[in-house]
Amino acid sequence: MIRRIINSVIEGTIQNPHESLIYSHPFTKTDTSHFKWLSSVAPCFPVSSKNVQIITEPKQFYETLIQYCTTASERITLVSLYLGVGELENKLVTALKTNQHFKDKKLKVNILLDYVRGSRDKQNSRTVLQPLLQSNETNCTVSLYHTPHLRGLLKKYMPNRFNEIVGLQHMKLYIFDDTIIISGANLSNDYFTNRQDRYFVIQDRKLTDFYCGLVQRVQNFSLKMDKDDRISLSANCKACPYKGNKNNFIEYAGDLIEQYLEDSRREQNTIQFQGCDTWIFPTVQMGQLGIEHDSYVTEKILAEAPRNSYLKIATGYFNLTSQYMNTLIYDTQANCEILMAHPKANGFLGAKGIAGGIPYAYSLIAKKFKELYEKKNQGTRIRLFEYLKNGWTYHAKGLWYYPPNSQFPCMTIIGSPNFGERSVVRDLETQLVIVTENTELQEHLHNECIQLYNRSQIAHTERKIPLWINIFVFLFRSYF
Repeated sequence: MIRRIINSVIEGTIQNPHESLIYSHPFTKTDTSHFKWLSSVAPCFPVSSKNVQIITEPKQFYETLIQYCTTASERITLVSLYLGVGELENKLVTALKTNQHFKDKKLKVNILLDYVRGSRDKQNSRTVLQPLLQSNETNCTVSLYHTPHLRGLLKKYMPNRFNEIVGLQHMKLYIFDDTIIISGANLSNDYFTNRQDRYFVIQDRKLTDFYCGLVQRVQNFSLKMDKDDRISLSANCKACPYKGNKNNFIEYAGDLIEQYLEDSRREQNTIQFQGCDTWIFPTVQMGQLGIEHDSYVTEKILAEAPRNSYLKIATGYFNLTSQYMNTLIYDTQANCEILMAHPKANGFLGAKGIAGGIPYAYSLIAKKFKELYEKKNQGTRIRLFEYLKNGWTYHAKGLWYYPPNSQFPCMTIIGSPNFGERSVVRDLETQLVIVTENTELQEHLHNECIQLYNRSQIAHTERKIPLWINIFVFLFRSYF
């Protein structure tokens, strides 16, 4: 359903994909009813604002993870690009392993990482997790998503690190019983100490059930690791991601996710919306599997933001798709402030080889975007900012929507995508669109946003860029 609707919109066969859908919406105020269409394309989870907590610092994020890993009693689901190999990461695994409920075989631990990133180097995510499986393989599952586009000669000869550009599992979800932490942060040292990201802690059984179900379906077409670090297909997998017919795998995996999303939307949107002041809409993007759910929602939010409203947009890596850029310039009427990493706050700064030039590639893309919107006389409406904090890197992403004449946002988007080509086409991503009518939560959203922007400065887009960076961006922009 979702892919058919979006394809019809792209092809121009229907002007409004929602006219044929019967749906209700939960909103009671003019500012929030602007988003009434969300109920037609995504499951709606009504929650109380008091069950939404915003964390602002990586240390607090890590301490919260440790606390929940130690005390969760029923289920833990950890979804990340990878797990680091340092002391803090090993302490996290120890917290899981020594959890009394896990030792008593009452707690299920479910982990989903990316196969390529999780297998990089001799010491890697798999070696760190192996002791956990050895301690209790009955109650622990470790799955590794493998992109269907890395196969044949490409898989055999493409070097480590470079093979990650083909496509990755990039969702960041950390579930403990009825609580979910959604973030853009991975499970590694920098994200626990001095790499700025965003982190929402939400308590809701139905929302955690939804994401546990989504993760299980991804695991159905992922690889499985055992206690001896042997890799095999999941018992439920009906097609191999890197052998056989690629299109068969993509169709099988894509249909599995698409059907789950549509079933969840239909089921969840039949419930009564009343009694809550905050509503959460999960969105999913798996472009390589034909799932374009999140990009459709994001595009619509950008395009329909009205005059005198504000969009605050954050991305760890400034590489907006051409579609998003064009929408912001030609369709969006809102004032837009876009926050990205200063080159000194970019995680790739100082990396060996080509990767070391990536911060300047992002600066070049920002420069070209600025030149384009200024040429179209949009320089007073769109502004670029760069995050810079001494000794820190920046990885925060998302969006805040401020209605016209409002001091506080009534909607935010938080999750793993960076709004770039990778997020839309190559990686597995998910976000939450959170709409609230609670003034206290709106103020918290504003404070979170302002705290990030207060550590920024007007973007300097006239840096000297090496010639090879221009060539690199021209050839490989969709890969980073």
